[in-house]
Amino acid sequence: MAGNRGELLNPEEVLARYTRGPDTGVFTDGSCDPNPGPGGWGFVWVDAGQIVEERHGADPSTTNNRMELSALIEAYDFLPVEAEVTVYSDSQLCVNTVNQWAAGWEKRGWKRKSGPIKNLDLVQRLYALSQERPRVQLEWIRAHDGSRWNEYADALASSYQR
Repeated sequence: MAGNRGELLNPEEVLARYTRGPDTGVFTDGSCDPNPGPGGWGFVWVDAGQIVEERHGADPSTTNNRMELSALIEAYDFLPVEAEVTVYSDSQLCVNTVNQWAAGWEKRGWKRKSGPIKNLDLVQRLYALSQERPRVQLEWIRAHDGSRWNEYADALASSYQR
């Protein structure tokens, strides 16, 4: 939906429209409309404004959170174990899951005091990948604020709708 939530832009339109934001890192996004329903994920790895790699995929029956997690899994899985890069996600839930909560859940046998962990299969996979890549930093980036590469990842994730 890049930029303004009512407008679907393709990746080329995003590049023509947006210029600000970080120009190095891996940018991920997930999309689902309606939620639950059909969805997509995407990631783009850029270095000094140049695309190193981009990928995207879709699921005919999913949720937004599953697509956000899937985008991160695909990005981490693609990155070499020795990679030293920042991965950006506009999902605070996903960032907090990896950076704050998953270690405690793992110690407690993948349980939470407040109930079951949603999307546990994906959470466990993402956490394992993040642990295998200790020099990869995961950071939150604001959604739909005109950051070029986050908007680009959004366009990749939304491509199933075109």
